[in-house]
Amino acid sequence: MTLASIPNPDLVISPIENSAHWNLANYRRQGFHNLHTIASYVTSLRSPRVLPFRKDIDWTIGERPDVARFLSVPHFSGFVVARDDRILYEAYASDFGPNRPHAIMSITKMALNIMLGRCVAEGLLDLDRPVKDYLPEIGTGFGEATVRAVADMNVANEDGDATWFAMEAATGWRSPPDDGTELTIRSIICGITGDNLVNRTGHLIYNNGNPEVIGWIVERVSKRSLRNWLIEIVEASGLEGSYHIACDREGVPEFGGGASLSARDLARFGLLLARGGMGIDGRRVADAAFIEETRRNPGPSWPQPREGLYYSRFTTTNGTWIGHGGSGGTYLLANPDTGIAVVYMAVFENESGDSADFWQPLISMMAELASAESLSPARSAFSGT
Repeated sequence: MTLASIPNPDLVISPIENSAHWNLANYRRQGFHNLHTIASYVTSLRSPRVLPFRKDIDWTIGERPDVARFLSVPHFSGFVVARDDRILYEAYASDFGPNRPHAIMSITKMALNIMLGRCVAEGLLDLDRPVKDYLPEIGTGFGEATVRAVADMNVANEDGDATWFAMEAATGWRSPPDDGTELTIRSIICGITGDNLVNRTGHLIYNNGNPEVIGWIVERVSKRSLRNWLIEIVEASGLEGSYHIACDREGVPEFGGGASLSARDLARFGLLLARGGMGIDGRRVADAAFIEETRRNPGPSWPQPREGLYYSRFTTTNGTWIGHGGSGGTYLLANPDTGIAVVYMAVFENESGDSADFWQPLISMMAELASAESLSPARSAFSGT
């Protein structure tokens, strides 16, 4: 007897919105809070040693009108302000909490800044060489572009929504193609085409094939698996919970937006960047000079309404702080000048999963907090665990 099957209900694609069931407006909040259990293929990593947080609450943070506004909106999930090993302020929605994973979407890309910087510092790659020098098998969509242009989202090719939908299928975020095709991340990016790759728009061209290309280059030149790189970052950050990241059937992590972790652990990762790459127990996992160059030598600008912000090596920067947003309303911002990291987690429950007028005031609020030297002054040295 043959037992019949049906598509996984969470992954079924809506014919109207072209989104998986978990990502529809009515179900997205639950989906973002549980994506690490919904996706078909997920790698989970945990650190054997933890950066212990202690509360050193500055109540003036919560009294700020701009903070109060963002903590009261219906889409809010979690908020953390941290420095050294201290939580200066945190708040959570009634259906969320400090130890629950949350999809961070495109904030996942920031891990590539650490990997890329190390490869550059160790002389393993040159940002100004074309991608094809490192990946001869890559297609026309990236081959002639420089590594720098790819990392800065400064490439004009045919990468777009179709690529992202294919990535979702490859990582089990949506039902696979009906024809039985087994998609993989690297087969998808090799299939992206392009002619003249020079960006003439005057601002960044944001696409999700770019991080997968850089991840592949990092793995190729370092002769280390991306999983091994992630273990190093997770352990240097001293994450308490698990770092979950979607991957394809070959085990390749999806750096375009596949990670989920708690608000506190996202803050721990942000603090790693705020300390110039210095992790717990004196582990230096990132190159401080590369992080400094990232914020001081930005790439193309964001279009309105994010004027004054630039994209640089898989981070957004204004020349002082570095950060990144994630689809749905989540943002991480780290300031190396003050050592402060700020995390805001949210889930838009509208059809698009976005709100254009939301980001600029949120980023401004977070940047002001991260720049405030008066917030529980930093200790003379960070000791870790």
